[in-house]
Amino acid sequence: MIDHPVKYHLEKKEKHTGARLGKIETPHGTFETPMFMPVGTLASVKTMAPEELEEMGAGIILSNTYHLWLRPGEDIVDEAGGLHEFMNWDRGILTDSGGFQVFSLSDMRDIKEEGVHFRSHLDGSKLFLSPEKAIQIQNKLGSDIMMSFDECPPFDESYDYVKKSVERTSRWAERGLKAHEKLNKQGLFGIVQGAGFEDLRKQSAKDLVSMDFPGYSIGGLSVGEPKKEMYRVLDFTTPLLPENKPRYLMGVGTPDALIEGVIRGIDMFDCVLPTRIARNGTTMTSKGRVVIKNAEYARDYRPLDENCNCYTCRNYSRAYIRHLIKSDETFGLRLTSYHNLYFLLDLMKKVRQAIREDNLLEFKESFFEEYGYNKPNPKNF
Repeated sequence: MIDHPVKYHLEKKEKHTGARLGKIETPHGTFETPMFMPVGTLASVKTMAPEELEEMGAGIILSNTYHLWLRPGEDIVDEAGGLHEFMNWDRGILTDSGGFQVFSLSDMRDIKEEGVHFRSHLDGSKLFLSPEKAIQIQNKLGSDIMMSFDECPPFDESYDYVKKSVERTSRWAERGLKAHEKLNKQGLFGIVQGAGFEDLRKQSAKDLVSMDFPGYSIGGLSVGEPKKEMYRVLDFTTPLLPENKPRYLMGVGTPDALIEGVIRGIDMFDCVLPTRIARNGTTMTSKGRVVIKNAEYARDYRPLDENCNCYTCRNYSRAYIRHLIKSDETFGLRLTSYHNLYFLLDLMKKVRQAIREDNLLEFKESFFEEYGYNKPNPKNF
């Protein structure tokens, strides 16, 4: 029996929901769950120093296999001692398989049983990625948690196509597991697919659970479908996954979806949203989103969020941050990025406390009311 390097410890189940309080042990430290993972696509969370991420409570971050494969290349990262040494980050790192990027960034791709032929989004050169290659790259990157190579079909794809895709993803997962050379050093998660079809999600989960991965993710959601559809799929998919393994919902980062995901038993989330919208001058606050570029903030000398204790809110005003953003000053992007990441990490901290106190539903109601989700046609993230 394999002694998996990634272990989940369930500490408490909330009385009124499917929410779980736990810890995930990795080769580079243990972090509490539920947890939001900042995204560092190219071995860097945009504008943030590793020390800042640690300061705001990030126990694990995500990096991207596809992008790091193209530049600087997995061999360079390996020679540097792996991602942790390369980027000076001593906590957990999760790498995705590169599959989502292959299917989302490349218009020209040819899916075969052996893998996917496609063209680089950088220079158009011909590339090939297979389950074995995806694992090989991640072995060299040295992440704590790796993802199986999967196909991520559009949510509105036909039943027949999704059925074939799920079957292929299961075969690819088995091939990737066999190719994994560092079973005792890196954990490999399986990815449940199946779009919105309950029987296909069940089949995908059954296939993957039989392979005894140390953790499981739910893929193919947050890809443009209505949130009520995502929640519907989570309602019947999450219970299919083992209670003694981590459950990871890929690509989700809006405050409402984080809370709803936790209620349905999800432990891990990731999304580029907080840093992406920060670069456009949009921030998340306890009272809803603030688009700091707007003229109304030109003489607003309050912090971004008077209820926030982050570095940005302790030291700088809305007026100053607006000035920086309008002037294309990089420091402005750093301040908004820091705040948004802190906001989501702090939100998850509050969610964990609500689980401890068995009042997550009350917390959700209060948060949604303050944030503006309970208003007709809410536009807040």
